[in-house]
Amino acid sequence: MSRRAVAFLLLSGDRDVHALVRHTEGRERYEKVRRIVEQTARRHDRPLSYVIGLKRQEEADVIARRVTQVAPGRKGRFVGVLDFVTLFPPTAIPLLILVVYFGLYRFVGVFGAGTVVDFLERRVFAEVINPAVNALVARHIGSAALRELLAGEYGVVTLGLRYSVAIVLPIVGMFFFMFSVLEDTGYLPRLALMSDRAFKLIGLSGRAVIPMTLGFGCGTMATMVTRTLETRRERTIATLLLALAVPCSAQLGVILGMLSTRPQALLLWAGVVGAAFVLAGYGASRFLPGERPVFYMEVPPLRVPVLSNVLAKTLARMKWYFVEVMPLFVGASAVIWIGRVTGLFQLVLKGLEVPVRLVGLPPEAAFAFLFGFFRRDYGAAGLYDLARAGRLTDAQLVVASVTLTLFVPCVAQFAMMWKERGWRSALAIAAVALAVAFITGYALNLVLAGTGGAP
Repeated sequence: MSRRAVAFLLLSGDRDVHALVRHTEGRERYEKVRRIVEQTARRHDRPLSYVIGLKRQEEADVIARRVTQVAPGRKGRFVGVLDFVTLFPPTAIPLLILVVYFGLYRFVGVFGAGTVVDFLERRVFAEVINPAVNALVARHIGSAALRELLAGEYGVVTLGLRYSVAIVLPIVGMFFFMFSVLEDTGYLPRLALMSDRAFKLIGLSGRAVIPMTLGFGCGTMATMVTRTLETRRERTIATLLLALAVPCSAQLGVILGMLSTRPQALLLWAGVVGAAFVLAGYGASRFLPGERPVFYMEVPPLRVPVLSNVLAKTLARMKWYFVEVMPLFVGASAVIWIGRVTGLFQLVLKGLEVPVRLVGLPPEAAFAFLFGFFRRDYGAAGLYDLARAGRLTDAQLVVASVTLTLFVPCVAQFAMMWKERGWRSALAIAAVALAVAFITGYALNLVLAGTGGAP
């Protein structure tokens, strides 16, 4: 970077650049630089980052006016009506409910996690690929340990590849497509504007709706995006809520797929997780010190989504899935194999069986919670298998879905929390999530048992 760019970043308070200058220039020279930044900040009644942002916007507007020619706008009547109803609360809230119902529940949950997953998981893998792999491995590999690594109940192909391709990939793909549609219409900034007042109750501003919405795609990516929030207090609260009560796209899709035929169970799951989200945010906003958030955001015009844009964004995110996530499934299968061979996983599973039994679940469900730490969707897929095998009652399925949703984040999200918030905050957030998950599951199991055992 040029010296001018470094100077602007120093004035804007960029922590990474401050650390870089301290390291390269030495403490004495850095202290001189820091004093200059403080002296400059005292000359303005607003934060320097805000002042620089305004000036940069003014210069950009000047350049744009010099080089562009704007034709008379022709907004369609239908788009104009939508532009109004997405910002008018009496119509915006029902519209949001419709988007959630048709976009997430029907498209991602019922079609993606139901129809597509059922075809790939049952017809393709269960009837064709897995039997062929098991037979091939049994015929050509003599080592029992190596056979268990590749095939069988927990093999890299029969479990890792099946979960990633047959269960998670269709759900993630459907969610990424729907998210790209909403993004290309300009609806997300309107959602931020409409949700600002509600988010103020949990110590956040409407701007936090962006990382929260991204959290329904990938909690790891969303935790990184919390950098866009203005204060450290907001970033900490958002990180806690993402780790605790925002399921990633694959986990959400699998749970929607499991509960889609049980509407009452689905509403109960959503209600309990939503209540945990609000209570955790409200408690954190009262416990953590700091200033109340201030919200400002430019709202772009609403437009009809362009198919090429939607497909390009979806394909880019799917590429990220193939490059970043699929190897984790294969790696997780290998780690499972190592843990089974060494006996380590059996010890951890035995330990997890105690809280799992306390919330009224069969001991086999400890498998889903343990592997949910490696990948949230991995654990949800484990629950999916138990549900398909008839090992969970309706009440147990709701308790398991709630507890797993509130459980500690996956190892990738935990690593990002460690990087962004520091090890103390990361461990504290994980401990809070673990406690809240099993306490909520225990209470919910008692309530369901007292009301007849079914939602």
